Amino acid sequence: MHSKMLVWWLVQLGYLSWLSYVSTVKCAAVMKRRKGDHFMDYADVVETACQTGPAKLVPYSNFGRKLINLFLCITQFGFCCVYIVFAATNFEQVVAHYFPSAALDIRSYMAIMMVFLIPLCWIRKLKYLSPVSLLANILQTSSLVLIFYYILQDLPNVSSRPAFGSWKTLPLYFGTAVFAFEGISLVLPLQKDMRTPKQFEGLTGVLNTGMVTVSVLYFAVGFYGYLKYGEVVKGSITLNLPSEDLLAQLVKLMMVLAILGSYAVQFYVPMEIIWPSLSTYFQNGPYQLIAEYTFRTVLVLVTLCLAAAIPKLDLFISLVGAFSSSFLALVFPPVLELITYWPNVGRWTMAKNALIIVFGIIGFLAGTYASVESLVDAFST
Repeated sequence: MHSKMLVWWLVQLGYLSWLSYVSTVKCAAVMKRRKGDHFMDYADVVETACQTGPAKLVPYSNFGRKLINLFLCITQFGFCCVYIVFAATNFEQVVAHYFPSAALDIRSYMAIMMVFLIPLCWIRKLKYLSPVSLLANILQTSSLVLIFYYILQDLPNVSSRPAFGSWKTLPLYFGTAVFAFEGISLVLPLQKDMRTPKQFEGLTGVLNTGMVTVSVLYFAVGFYGYLKYGEVVKGSITLNLPSEDLLAQLVKLMMVLAILGSYAVQFYVPMEIIWPSLSTYFQNGPYQLIAEYTFRTVLVLVTLCLAAAIPKLDLFISLVGAFSSSFLALVFPPVLELITYWPNVGRWTMAKNALIIVFGIIGFLAGTYASVESLVDAFST
């Protein structure tokens, strides 16, 4: 996928993701009025929609909740695995440059990172993770400024890059783009934690402002990153920064620290889904606490094993995006909107949602197949 078409497809997927976020927020507002609750997460909204929607769906309300939670867990653990691969790949490049004789296999760096990740994931309260998240955001923002400093220098003419590569790479790109935009699990919690939740919606609300800002950054990094490095661009733009430049190596280390901090925040979501059900099997007291810490440690090690099994950053991102993020961001929201407003669904709404659902399912099938096929080819060679 090349620079001009990359931006066009990114705009389309960004727009579809925005539609999904908006429809989910509106459906949540409807469900809150029906049930009288002040807050509902994604799974709550789906369950309530089935309970209060068409009579045939009432028996499947609990299944709908579990299905959403399943895909949320798969997606969040997928993010965690990608973060491990990203951090290890960048750290390996720095060490290999300055200490070539001491360079290790990438899986060794993944194992070293467990020394930091496991204690971080022992933090049980989200408010205690806030300083970690704040530091990660500062490091990421600073790194992004420096990345633009590098990729905007000595740019070739736009016409020097082809507008389109091949249709074969489109499914891989679909998974990568959906992975980048997927954040639907955080939309409702963010609205809930605002002092004035009404400011989340609207033309200049937090949702629209955030989506535009993030989209512009994605477009800029994708467009100028490819324009700068062309066919040799790697799974992370940081891996293309000049190894001989100390500032570039500092950017990589800053991103490694930022990603390790973000890992703990992403890990918090599936723990909040899984552990409450498991905790009922343990008595209150120290045994329950020990069991929770043990379970957290085991889950972190599971993500390590998955990351070590597939240490290909670009292909791992595409696989996670196509397999799980596509359903959360492109399939479930339009289905939820149809259930919420049934039977008073207009023709335009019906057609729009049907097209998005079909597009999401095709992307899921094609993207997952292409990602698995590319991974098999990569390992076979």
